[in-house]
Amino acid sequence: MHQVSTRERAGLASIVVTAAALNGGLALAHSHSRSWTYPPACCHGDPIAGECGKIPAIAVTPRPDGYVIILRPGDHHRVTHQNRYFVAYDVVIPSGHDNFHICLHPTEEDENCFFAPPDAM
Repeated sequence: MHQVSTRERAGLASIVVTAAALNGGLALAHSHSRSWTYPPACCHGDPIAGECGKIPAIAVTPRPDGYVIILRPGDHHRVTHQNRYFVAYDVVIPSGHDNFHICLHPTEEDENCFFAPPDAM
């Protein structure tokens, strides 16, 4: 398993945007929604034991150059201690609904993919 590179993330974002446009607004995304699943390059496991999960909007702070995400235990099923992540806007992937999601891989300290609601991008 490998971590998704910035170039791969940008490519995934383009694919997701295109898929959303072609499917009348339904994007690839999260398994809790019947219409949206995470891209395989982002989530390597099932929704319970996998790396991806919905996170609270209060954990996400927009900055001029990207999002700062601070996750605490309980915010994501893999998080066991407070972690801080930075995600540049050019690698954010649109989520399929009004929630933020993050994939942590290979450890909880490593942000692999970050999804933002369309109205937050």
